[in-house]
Amino acid sequence: MHNERTARIQEGVTFEQFAMARLPSLLRYAVVLTGDRDLAQDVVQEVLARTQVKWRRISETDSPEAYVRRMVLNEYLSWRRSWAARNVHAAGERLVEIDDARGGVRDHAEGVVEADALWHRLALLGRKQRAVLVLRYYEQMEDEAIADLLGCAPATVRSHASRALKTLRLNSEQEQRVHAEERS
Repeated sequence: MHNERTARIQEGVTFEQFAMARLPSLLRYAVVLTGDRDLAQDVVQEVLARTQVKWRRISETDSPEAYVRRMVLNEYLSWRRSWAARNVHAAGERLVEIDDARGGVRDHAEGVVEADALWHRLALLGRKQRAVLVLRYYEQMEDEAIADLLGCAPATVRSHASRALKTLRLNSEQEQRVHAEERS
């Protein structure tokens, strides 16, 4: 779980210290959620503005970072921008950048192609389905913790994950068929 991977914020940390230390992590998290670096920056900026106003109360929680990450998730889920017009064309490269930062891909070109295909498939998912997959596989959270964040039952989380993975599998199989037909 992310809270276990991250050291607890020390008491007496100012908002500015928190923001400077956690901004890269919050941006990576938002990019994975949104699939769009610009939108991720907007989401994080909005959340940090609200965090600064409430910092005294937030800093007194058990895990200020977990609290702020939840704010990022909620902002993503309620974002009012037109999702139909989102920019996915360079998202594959962004995913590779994230993966590289975590020690990932060997063949850069192959990784970009695979990541780009994954981003296109992820863009077809609904916000909650995508959030469930990000929280489960990127944040490595358990279904109960995801359910708590999303305000639903663990069974609903499993349902969202199942439907999302089914959609991703079907789209992947369709893409493979198209590529096979193009080769023949």
